[in-house]
Amino acid sequence: MTTFDDREQGFEKKFALDQEQEFKASVRRNRALAQWAAGLMGLQPPHIDEYSRAVVKSDFEAPGDEDVLRKVFEDLKGAGVQVTEAEVRMKMAELMAQARESVRSGE
Repeated sequence: MTTFDDREQGFEKKFALDQEQEFKASVRRNRALAQWAAGLMGLQPPHIDEYSRAVVKSDFEAPGDEDVLRKVFEDLKGAGVQVTEAEVRMKMAELMAQARESVRSGE
């Protein structure tokens, strides 16, 4: 193997690790977002877990975060919670930053 092959493999491994960490952070963010929304909607513990699974599952409907945003925002609206889409989007960004830090630190 040449030095270039070694570098290429190194970059591929780093890319794969970065993608795995981003996926884990996204799942953590979605769980935390679901718990936040469930609290606003007044859900009780057995329903909070069900709702968390539903939010995580909703992320697989389409690429990107819009499917999660849409689900949580519509659920909050449907429950009569006065919240704007921008507030949900800001909460998602805040929770994503926390989730990324948590994944990087190995928690």
